[in-house]
Amino acid sequence: MKLRQITRITVSDSQVYLLRTPSDLDKVPLEVREKDYIRKQHRRQKEEFFSFNRYDRFIFICFLPRAGKKATQLEAIRKKAHQVYNVLFVQEEDSLSVKHMNHDDDELLAFAEGFMLSSYQFNKYKTKDNPEDRPFSMKSLKLVSKTLSPRELQEIDILVRANFLARDLVNEPLNSLNAEQLAARIWEECKRRDVLVEVMNKSKIASLKMGGLLAVNKGSVDPPTFTIAEWKPENYQNSKPIVLVGKGIVYDTGGMSVKVGSYMETMKSDMGGAATVAGAICAIAEANLPLHVIALIPATDNRVHGNAIVPDDIITMHDGSTVEVLNTDAEGRLILADALSYAKKYKPDLVIEASTLTGAAERAIGHHGAVGMNIRAGIQMGKLIKTGEDVNERVVEFPMWDEYNEMLKSNVADIKNIGGSMAGAITAGKFLEHFTDYPFIHLDIAGVAFLPKKDSYRGVGGTGFGVRLIYKTLKQFLEK
Repeated sequence: MKLRQITRITVSDSQVYLLRTPSDLDKVPLEVREKDYIRKQHRRQKEEFFSFNRYDRFIFICFLPRAGKKATQLEAIRKKAHQVYNVLFVQEEDSLSVKHMNHDDDELLAFAEGFMLSSYQFNKYKTKDNPEDRPFSMKSLKLVSKTLSPRELQEIDILVRANFLARDLVNEPLNSLNAEQLAARIWEECKRRDVLVEVMNKSKIASLKMGGLLAVNKGSVDPPTFTIAEWKPENYQNSKPIVLVGKGIVYDTGGMSVKVGSYMETMKSDMGGAATVAGAICAIAEANLPLHVIALIPATDNRVHGNAIVPDDIITMHDGSTVEVLNTDAEGRLILADALSYAKKYKPDLVIEASTLTGAAERAIGHHGAVGMNIRAGIQMGKLIKTGEDVNERVVEFPMWDEYNEMLKSNVADIKNIGGSMAGAITAGKFLEHFTDYPFIHLDIAGVAFLPKKDSYRGVGGTGFGVRLIYKTLKQFLEK
């Protein structure tokens, strides 16, 4: 779908008019009786969405919020766009013009974002003809504005495609996306955007003594990978790099602490953090942001096998720390710990790590946002939380109090990999903190990386959560 700017509505297209008040209807090309009907329904029934079938096109009237926070208003507009998408998908329209009657470019862009994100499909394994699975027919989305810049349109397009990349990666099953295949796909996407990529194989990982990644991989027949992607344009403006770290557990059975019942059903999504980080660095590079950014993605599956690690094992990590493994289903933090200690070599200005780390985070806030924690990065965390509100990829900050360290003390090693039944999301973050010495933000996206049922423009399955959040946050750092 091509996103374009035009200066007046295209009459032959289906059309969307974004309104704040009924008085805005005066300039909309509808019949008097249609306008009267809209005013009556809007006044009496509080209806805010109307569609009129002109046979050769549709006309949509969308009333926008007039009060509340700007972020809330923008999210309401994205959801209005999803309503329009649902109608046009069924009707197989190929072109849409959108006009804001109050000339608000931010809201116009939010509509485009919601509409384009709604168009995601993952049908590559469907073999039967089904109207619900046909490709979306829309070829052109036109925004009526005299002030939008080509750069703003390009950025929406870049972010949507990066989000779709992350969704695709999450939605792929293990039998077509093991650790090596994940690394190959990330390599391919990064190279197309001039991002330097190195994929370390098992022998290289072993030479670096990444004991966490190697231990989790012991139960697998497939080797692990450690992918390093670096975007360093000539005009980069940060003196020290920003490092992104993503958890790449391509499937999680729980290992010897095996998951039971339905808890294993969506574990292809346990590499959601890796997908987020890959999408984010691809977007940063394609938008040519003048930032030095490095992405680190450790990857393996976590399986049950005769040689798999078991509870009570003690492993030695990349930084030399010893870890008592009490639960092999707390494996993500083991591979992330190696990546976080490896990140020290870059002397980073900030490290942002994303992972589907704990069920505790999902139980705490559900599918409405991510759990975030920080150490030495309070100012950056505040900006990330504000950006999360703006793009509706919200983050709730949990504490990183020192008292939680007591729960991770081991009698036989430097640290143990679980802290007990209480505060599971926090103790997981505290475990990761042990391997850092730089400003660090941890994002637990367990509740939002994959949705079991459709949720407006976020869809069903992989959501790509965090791509827009990280991109916009880092861009804000640049602008400030």
